[in-house]
Amino acid sequence: MTENPIKTERRGAVLEVTLDRPKANAIDLKTSRIMGEVFQAFRDDPELRVAIITGGGDKFFCPGWDLKAAADGEAVDSDYGVGGFGGIQEMRAMNKPIIAAVNGICCGGGLELALSADIILAADHASFALPEIRSGTVADAASVKLPKRIPYHIAMEMLLTGRWLDAEEAARWGMINRIHPGPTLMDEARALADHLASGPPLVYAAIKEIVREAEAMSFQDAMNRITRRQFSSVDTLYASEDQQEGARAFAEKRDPVWKGR
Repeated sequence: MTENPIKTERRGAVLEVTLDRPKANAIDLKTSRIMGEVFQAFRDDPELRVAIITGGGDKFFCPGWDLKAAADGEAVDSDYGVGGFGGIQEMRAMNKPIIAAVNGICCGGGLELALSADIILAADHASFALPEIRSGTVADAASVKLPKRIPYHIAMEMLLTGRWLDAEEAARWGMINRIHPGPTLMDEARALADHLASGPPLVYAAIKEIVREAEAMSFQDAMNRITRRQFSSVDTLYASEDQQEGARAFAEKRDPVWKGR
């Protein structure tokens, strides 16, 4: 039996997900489907509040689609499972924070996976590229996302030439949040995850739904939906115990106790 390429570990309210598929952590259909099941379970588990996604080893985060599997007949437009490629990109109602801890080479679909996270931390030796152009295919999700995340001309250069960015340049263009020495990357990711896990989950859900849905709306249309409580997460938040607890804690000058309800 083939070993499970996805390792998971629960630390309180934090789920650590490690893509561990030697030699390079490439994603084939089976792996993508397992990742979708893992992140769907994370989304639906009320005890979990934050996830970290990283790669096994210290050389590769993920190079994306497994070209060997493709050469053996797996079609690039196959059913990747719930959540689409890598289990996150198309996961509906993913209203919990996800941190990508990029521990090495991050390219192609691996970069698209990282871009699907909310916060990206990178090891100082990490590198980034979209080399699909060289294998005669399109980086579809990156073509949609990247020109909205970093300067258009830099995104188009990456898409059209496949050139590599080191961690310093990726940070300079705003593709990633912070750079850390490789040996401390997971410590930093865990510290950030713990900080987020102590925060208000209903507020996180509202933020993520608003950001996601407002992308295709005008500013005023989005604001109208918020004020009319037409986003389900906003409606839940405004009617919640946590909303009242936040106000009480502020007035009483104490730390709030979030219950997620």
